[in-house]
Amino acid sequence: MSLFKKILIGLAAVIVVFVIVVALQPAEFKVERKALVAAPPEMTRQQVDDFRNWNDWSPWAKMDPETKMTLSENPVGEGATYAWESEKTGAGNMTITEVAEGHTAIDLNFIKPFKAENKIVFSFSPIHGGTYVTWTMTGRNGFLGKAMCLFMDMDKMVGGDFEKGLADIKKNAEIASGWRTE
Repeated sequence: MSLFKKILIGLAAVIVVFVIVVALQPAEFKVERKALVAAPPEMTRQQVDDFRNWNDWSPWAKMDPETKMTLSENPVGEGATYAWESEKTGAGNMTITEVAEGHTAIDLNFIKPFKAENKIVFSFSPIHGGTYVTWTMTGRNGFLGKAMCLFMDMDKMVGGDFEKGLADIKKNAEIASGWRTE
C-alpha cells in the first residue's frame, strides 16, 4: 500500500470519527442567567415587554449602533415583533408569544449568519425589595451547531452577554422606579 493511500485512509478515519463524535453531541442547549433588581416587577417587565426599550439594554443592539431595526406597529406585549439586520450581529427577528403572570416568552429566529430557532423566557419573581429576574434561552443544534459547540460552549459564548443585558435591565428598571439615581 502506498503512502498516499495510507494518508487517505487515515484522513477518512479521522473524518468518520469526527462525524460520529459530532452526531453524539446533545442537540438541546440551555443558557440561563439571573439577577436581583431593586425595582418592582412591573418596572422590570417594562424593559422586556416593550421592544422600544431593548436598545437601552440589549448587549447585541449596543454592539452595532448602525443596526437596522424594525418594530411592529404595537411593539408591546403578545404579538409584538422586533426585526434586526446588522453587519456585526447578523439578521433575525423576535416575537413576544406570551405575557403571563411571572414570565414573558419570546420566539427568537436567526436568519444570518446562520439559521436558528430559539426560545427565550424572562421570569420575574417578586421578592422583598425588588424582583428576581431569570433570562433563559433554549434551542436545538443541528449538525453544524453541534460541531461548533465542540469548540465553543454556547453558555460561554452568550452567557456573558446575558449578564451584561441583565445588569442594564437592573440599572434601567431601578432608575425608572426611582429606587436608584444615575
